[in-house]
Amino acid sequence: MDYAEFATVSRRLAIEAGNRIMEIYNSEDFEVKVKSDESPVTEADEAADALISAGLRAAFPGVTLVTEEQAASHSERADSFLIVDPLDGTKEFIRRRGDFTVNIAWVENGTPVRGVVYAPARERMFYTLADGSTVEETGPFDAETRGEVTPIQVSAPDNDALMVVASKSHRDEATDAYIARYAVRDMKSAGSSLKFCLVATGEADLYPRLGRTMEWDTAAGHAVLAGAGGQVVRFDDHTPLAYGKEGYANPFFIALAPGVELKPAS
Repeated sequence: MDYAEFATVSRRLAIEAGNRIMEIYNSEDFEVKVKSDESPVTEADEAADALISAGLRAAFPGVTLVTEEQAASHSERADSFLIVDPLDGTKEFIRRRGDFTVNIAWVENGTPVRGVVYAPARERMFYTLADGSTVEETGPFDAETRGEVTPIQVSAPDNDALMVVASKSHRDEATDAYIARYAVRDMKSAGSSLKFCLVATGEADLYPRLGRTMEWDTAAGHAVLAGAGGQVVRFDDHTPLAYGKEGYANPFFIALAPGVELKPAS
């Protein structure tokens, strides 16, 4: 993979997909369907997926592409692959709460090494550069011309006063019980892969996820966080979260700034 080309192409496609998503988001009404796994899908998911998939296949022919909205791709297997969630946070989109993202990542030998996360309604964009470092770009988010970028870095956490971010739509008693084991200064709720990005910018120190996720939900955010000096580990044994798993399903995990003193799973 040419990392410079990936950064350029993925950024452009994320912005173009974000523009299409916002057209639908700002319309009076949009179609919502239910997939076989009972999760919702909208015309925005499908339109963004078609745009991104076509762009990636044109730019990187022959490279394995796994995308949430194309079930046939879920049986694809490769050591290295592109993985896409064209609209992460569909429930936030449907409720018009703004915390949804476009996610494109490149995985090498089980590790997300490059990625872009774009939150068009929040006007925030995060991506890895060719050298693997992560930046946040500020608007106006022109697809062809990069705007001003700022390098981002995880916090130096204070274990007596941690900042924690947790899911808006998937919070449960088990998550709250685990968070309660830490000395927490403040807590934020956020949707979609934005939670990884809040850890990446130092706005949070810790993001535990004790719930079902798929690799396309997490890969781009994982890459963004890693490029900012952060980590994503399994909840059970604190080993690095790996990708390319059978079925692309994740175990529970924790995203964190190094220096957080992790509590055991039980």
